[in-house]
Amino acid sequence: MQRIWVVEGDITTFDVDAIVNAANTTLLGGGGVDGAIHRAAGPELLAECRTLGGCATGSAKITRGYRLRARHVIHAVGPVWHGGSSHEAELLASAYRTSLELARDHRLKTIAFPAISCGVYGYPLDQAARIALTTVSAVLDEVPSIERVYHVCFGPAVLNAYREAWASLGT
Repeated sequence: MQRIWVVEGDITTFDVDAIVNAANTTLLGGGGVDGAIHRAAGPELLAECRTLGGCATGSAKITRGYRLRARHVIHAVGPVWHGGSSHEAELLASAYRTSLELARDHRLKTIAFPAISCGVYGYPLDQAARIALTTVSAVLDEVPSIERVYHVCFGPAVLNAYREAWASLGT
């Protein structure tokens, strides 16, 4: 049974148990997918995020989804790209892993990820896509309760990077 899907679309419209927000450490909204999720979810999301005390890079926290079709939002903080020598790969993998562990702990079966750290954080798409796909594949081997993971690509450049990474991994 296929459990990982690479699709193009707007993550704010996905009807899943949780969408993942490419959040910043404050969890108080921002640009890109972070801003889009906060706008679509409504002001209640920001109010709940204010109670969480932020989130460390490489980690994640969960909230309700409010006005989204998704029941929850998992706020994952990926690293800012500094050339690859500041543990960016480990931190990015950790953001994906922690998100899936939260999904498992909350008994969620479907989850949708954006391309974490690939917007204003500047992570190279090809490297980020490979890390996302390999990390999610490895964690799913350990977490059979998660049935479907969507990598939601915003635009053709992101979709192509994920498809190329997917093909290079032989999956």
